[in-house]
Amino acid sequence: MKRWLIWAPFAAFAVILWVVAGQLLKPADRTVKSAMVGKPLPEFALPANQPNKPGLATRDFKGGEPRLLNVFASWCVPCIAEAPQLMALKQAGVRIDAVAVRDTGPNVARFLGRYGDPYERIGDDRASQVQLALGSSGVPETFVIDGNGVIVSQHIGDIRPEEVPAILEAVRKAR
Repeated sequence: MKRWLIWAPFAAFAVILWVVAGQLLKPADRTVKSAMVGKPLPEFALPANQPNKPGLATRDFKGGEPRLLNVFASWCVPCIAEAPQLMALKQAGVRIDAVAVRDTGPNVARFLGRYGDPYERIGDDRASQVQLALGSSGVPETFVIDGNGVIVSQHIGDIRPEEVPAILEAVRKAR
């Protein structure tokens, strides 16, 4: 028997250990990105969530000007963290609409009163049908929609202060 074969089990174990350690140190990206990026918004028409704002429909995004579509909920803690950045985007001149997912009008009104209201329109998506049609898997998510109603980019999770310039740039490019 050849002497080097005695080291084969150790070598196999070392390879397995190297692969496992590599996966543990660099976990896979489990973010579910929308397959709708680069495609037109799906057809929808949501009723108003708030009595003082109109509902939201696909046709609202075909006015020739880029807009943000924010998917949020009043029960969403990251949505609270994102609220100041949405207000900053609004103050920078970005038009923002929203889909309120699995929420109620009174809860959304309290949320907007407490954390600010950057939205021009808020659609009421109680069954998450529009959220799913957008390819959104959670809240908050924000989509940049160009003036022809095409989804040009998606931001998954809450918008952090350092991400505001990149979103402004995405809106600028969508013009």
